[in-house]
Amino acid sequence: MEDKFRAQPIHLLPVVASLLVGVLCTSIVLHASIGLYAVTPFPESTAGSLANGLYFVILAAVGASLLYLLLRRKKLKLVTLITGFAITAAAFLLSTVYLYAALSIFNLQYNTLTLLVLIPAVCITVLADLAIFRTQGRGYSLAILLLGGAFGAFLGIAIPIFSAVLILSFLAAYDVFAVYRGPVGKIAQSGLEQLRGLSVSFRDIQIGLGDLTFYSMLTALVLTNAGPTLCFASIIGVVAGSFIALKMLEKRGIFPGLPFPVALGLAPLIVLLFH
Repeated sequence: MEDKFRAQPIHLLPVVASLLVGVLCTSIVLHASIGLYAVTPFPESTAGSLANGLYFVILAAVGASLLYLLLRRKKLKLVTLITGFAITAAAFLLSTVYLYAALSIFNLQYNTLTLLVLIPAVCITVLADLAIFRTQGRGYSLAILLLGGAFGAFLGIAIPIFSAVLILSFLAAYDVFAVYRGPVGKIAQSGLEQLRGLSVSFRDIQIGLGDLTFYSMLTALVLTNAGPTLCFASIIGVVAGSFIALKMLEKRGIFPGLPFPVALGLAPLIVLLFH
């Protein structure tokens, strides 16, 4: 008879590690004072923020549905090609952004800065791809944690505050549907190990790259707009929410990773905004 899963504080280690990576990346950009282009398609306003929230949910739903359909039809090579391209592009973009931010603190000339950024960025991207698609164990897990934390920090900095709050809230609500009625739950039942680069396994649990990314996005958003004190409170909220989700996992076997961490992690920022 198999041992039943029991949530322990050690299971939170991947979440905490990814959050720390996100905070570090956010701090580098904030200290560098470089500008990042907004990645939202609509301007920040009541209607625009709502549209941005819906836009990201639609992207998530279409992406998850496409992966499920490809897995159902046994198109594993195409799945690997799509995820490989996405991860390679993300790794190169993030490496470029954070290297540029880190080096710009030293007030280097643009030509020198470009040379010092592009070559290391290509090397980091190659190493990330090798770790994710050619290795197992710690190398793979480390690459996913770094990618999730860094990508989440980028989103938290680049997305305006009200759009980001709605995006996180809508994604948390969609996550419930996607896990129990939609494509995410069906993908999980078929085996997340088929989707290299989109989840990390740690002590009998699978944590999605999307979950790690949005946890980091949340705390980066708070750090950028509300400072380190509320960011620390937000980190506590995300970690506490993650543990609640793990406790629910004991009973259900599968449970959405976003609702509790997002609700508790956003609470300090919501209080500040409506104080």
